[in-house]
Amino acid sequence: MDVTMIVDDIPMSVNMTTILALMSDTTEVPLRECCPPALALMDATDADELALALKAVADPVRLRLLHHIAGAPDTTVCACHLPAALGITQSTLSHHLQRLVQAKLITREQRGKWAHYSLNAPVVARLIQALEGAVA
Repeated sequence: MDVTMIVDDIPMSVNMTTILALMSDTTEVPLRECCPPALALMDATDADELALALKAVADPVRLRLLHHIAGAPDTTVCACHLPAALGITQSTLSHHLQRLVQAKLITREQRGKWAHYSLNAPVVARLIQALEGAVA
């Protein structure tokens, strides 16, 4: 049985028997493995923590802060020196440091009037290890 269809204003004759035969062809195509299966997926909790850390260092100011703290003697710096070094205000600095603390990349210790910030080396090492594992 032929049916006339109009496609883009052009009449076309279509054999419905042929179309139905093509649609009913259920020959299964064998699936092939495209790549070896993954050894293991990252734990969801670990992924959440690492995502928070990656979001924290995605900001250029926070990345510079983390780099500065990591390069400091004993990986500890006093907040009093940071605004001038980075060319930002104290309130902006406080915001960025708080984000790094929330991501557990640095720790905060109050020493008298000033806060001192230290690198949280185990968390940073875990972040680096996770990234190395992703590209290995």
